[in-house]
Amino acid sequence: MSDEVAGEALVNNGAEERLRSVVKDCVHCGFCLPACPTYQLWGEEMDSPRGRIHLVIQVLEGAELTPAAAEHFDRCLGCMACMTACPSGVQYDQLIEAARTWTATGGGTRERAEQAAIFSVFPYPRRLRALAGPLRALQRTGLDRRLANSSLPSRISPVLSAAMRIAPPRSGRSARLPARIPARGQRRAVVGMLTGCVQSVFFPGVNAATARVLAAEGCDVIVPREQGCCGALSLHSGRHDEAVSFARRTVAVFERAGVDTVIVNSAGCGSAMKEYSRLLDGGDGGFSARVRDLAEFLAELGPAAERRPVPVTAAYHDACHLAHAQRITREPRELLRAIPELELVEVPDAGTCCGSAGVYNLLQPAAARELGDRKADAVLTTGASLLVSANPGCTMQIAASLAGRGETIAVAHTAEVLDASINGTPLPSVS
Repeated sequence: MSDEVAGEALVNNGAEERLRSVVKDCVHCGFCLPACPTYQLWGEEMDSPRGRIHLVIQVLEGAELTPAAAEHFDRCLGCMACMTACPSGVQYDQLIEAARTWTATGGGTRERAEQAAIFSVFPYPRRLRALAGPLRALQRTGLDRRLANSSLPSRISPVLSAAMRIAPPRSGRSARLPARIPARGQRRAVVGMLTGCVQSVFFPGVNAATARVLAAEGCDVIVPREQGCCGALSLHSGRHDEAVSFARRTVAVFERAGVDTVIVNSAGCGSAMKEYSRLLDGGDGGFSARVRDLAEFLAELGPAAERRPVPVTAAYHDACHLAHAQRITREPRELLRAIPELELVEVPDAGTCCGSAGVYNLLQPAAARELGDRKADAVLTTGASLLVSANPGCTMQIAASLAGRGETIAVAHTAEVLDASINGTPLPSVS
């Protein structure tokens, strides 16, 4: 994209009509300002949802998208906290997705190269697994931390430096999940399970725990071999056509599997998959309506398996794409509170983003790091020995921020805590 692009070239007629309808809902009341992480950081109107909506209106009216305006769009985390705060129900997610498509090809040569590198690796588990190999070798020697704390990676690439800082420590290899895990006891449902990209490579234990919990609760779990990326990272980064391609493939794979429901244990993925109907202009065959977050589904299904004591004080972190985009906050807490001897404590300012936001912590590392540090401080005030999160990006981001403060707290997914209670599987230890 050139330095200045005419607004007319950025939107087609159908998209323009839809966006004009959405922006009309904003009454510019300002309730979104204190909820917005970037407004909290900088106090700049154009780095608030209200300010970005004003920029969208300007583009729709034919104004040129300048590099300065594009930067304000790029600085948005897409956390959707503004949607929770908004009394008018403005669909800000649709506005920022559109704005991201306008800026997706912008930036300098290095920025474009970094984005190309990210999206040629992260949505592809095999490629990501291959890249993780050298990283694991660095971790075994401790060289990864020494490099991450030096200036060399930053001089080469800020993305490389950020990736080395947030990469999770090596965990034991997990066996590949069977294509079908049978229900234990009476079968209550047949469900498909998304294994994801980052989740499957860096947190395979979460997928294994998810399958065990679902089976214990009476579900046949189908894990399609041919599944791939759901398109969440692409959708949330303005790569519309790429997201559509991933979405169509995902729908086709799970339709062939013949499942009642598709279970997702990653907040960002679940949020994107529930938007397939809009993304595919209604051409998802009702797939979106069958997508459920793990906690959402288990709450709907009701418990069948016995819960055993897990004596731990746990703090629950609200992943933005679970709490704000999917509006799921009650269900995971109820599941955790139902575990005997588990004490659940709340993280102060729980609704504020940790700074992960898909690949935001790679592309906007300074802002992401400050937000991660704030979240780490909030977690530490709880005195919890376990942090529970339902999104792999959040887990990596907060764990890295805690480690940067010299603090070590065990971090587990909701599925792993339930697995410990139902099946006696040990919780992840403090690294």
